[in-house]
Amino acid sequence: MNFTTLKQVGKVALTISLVTGAAVSALSTTAVADETCQSPYMAKIVGQEDFVYVWTLGVEGVGDGQDKLVTVDVNPKSKHYGKVVNSLSVGGRNEAHHSGFTDDRRYLWAGGLDTNKIFVFDVFSDPGKPKLHHVVTDFVAKSGGVVGPHTTYALPGRMMITGLSNNKDHGGRTALVEYTNDGEYIATHWMPTDANLQGAEKAGKFADGYGYDVRALPRRNVMVSSSFTGWSNYMMDFGKMLQDKEAMKRFGNTVVVWDLHTRKPKKVLDVPGAPLEVRCAWQPNNNWCVTTTALTSKIWLIYEDKHGEWHSKAVADIGDPSKIPLPVDISIASDDSGLWVNTFMDGKTRYFDLSDPHSPKQVYEKQIAAQVNMASSSWDGKRVYYTSSLLANWDKKGKDDEQYFKSYHWDGNNLTEQFKIDFYKEKLGRAHQMRFGAYALYGKRDDRLNGTDLAATE
Repeated sequence: MNFTTLKQVGKVALTISLVTGAAVSALSTTAVADETCQSPYMAKIVGQEDFVYVWTLGVEGVGDGQDKLVTVDVNPKSKHYGKVVNSLSVGGRNEAHHSGFTDDRRYLWAGGLDTNKIFVFDVFSDPGKPKLHHVVTDFVAKSGGVVGPHTTYALPGRMMITGLSNNKDHGGRTALVEYTNDGEYIATHWMPTDANLQGAEKAGKFADGYGYDVRALPRRNVMVSSSFTGWSNYMMDFGKMLQDKEAMKRFGNTVVVWDLHTRKPKKVLDVPGAPLEVRCAWQPNNNWCVTTTALTSKIWLIYEDKHGEWHSKAVADIGDPSKIPLPVDISIASDDSGLWVNTFMDGKTRYFDLSDPHSPKQVYEKQIAAQVNMASSSWDGKRVYYTSSLLANWDKKGKDDEQYFKSYHWDGNNLTEQFKIDFYKEKLGRAHQMRFGAYALYGKRDDRLNGTDLAATE
């Protein structure tokens, strides 16, 4: 992979205008964070989580080579603390990527960006040993041609799934796809484009129809979706893509504000440079969301003004944008005071003070590894977990291709590593997205804490 060309190619293809990052200031407050990346319709784990479920990409020649759901014991009181306690392979390699719980948290939906399969895991019968409950195999046909199921997001009795692509040209034109919790298809909601705005207002230059993530702000009757790239790009070798000027033009530049109840797009906002994860504020008077742009290394604020109009604004730089550190996953604090931002290219995590969301300030950073992608922090903010893989064909090569799960303690000033699991050494594959599990969610007893075998009993 030729990482040294990212700066030049990105500038030529996307004509990115970049400026130097903001100065780092001293950290003064303690973060209170995730499960804030989850839907507000879900119950939260407010105490110690028992497990982290890691949706993992299979690698040819590593173990059984299959994608799998890996369960890691993360309760310090357990005799299995810091260990993999279960690994459930699903057959083949599907480009395992994102996952999300149903609103009742009984099932975990996990998508494959290449095969378009959605694997539905039963996590409530035995939280320490999930079971494969159902596989959705007709996603493309039922949705009317949507490819690349990405975010699986809980709404009341529903799962809203974002697509990344389509089966006509494998480009970025795509849709939101709605299912029942039981796996029955309901509707496809296509992204607005210049050719068909579907009643939405186009606020700037772009209406590209691309998709990536979605989040809801129920108190404002709003959903916010972001945009990335299509199958032809995300399945391409990263180094090859960087050298392809046409491919580098095929990235999303929009965020769409939707009517949550009617599922109709209301406004298309310009957010150039591939806006990825969306995180919305939790406090009742904070009517805004944030996202970061992978190709321009900025934090963007999506906010409602006093007249009820929605806007987008770049509010901070991430690292040195001229080096394109490639921001990937983000995690907002539950009191909206701060934001964790991971940057894949330099393997760092950064913390931004969001006390003024219109002017975030970086106040902490730490090197996690040669590459880092996903971040997930506990509700009380004391634990932050990291994984490594971005996409199978985009991960670094050679010694920089580190595949891991890492647990850290966060004291409000520093991250201290607690344990690490080498996913290559354990023959598990490439660690991607994480979701939390706990016996308490289902009224079950945790027998790990009294010396008996790992089991969940009524």
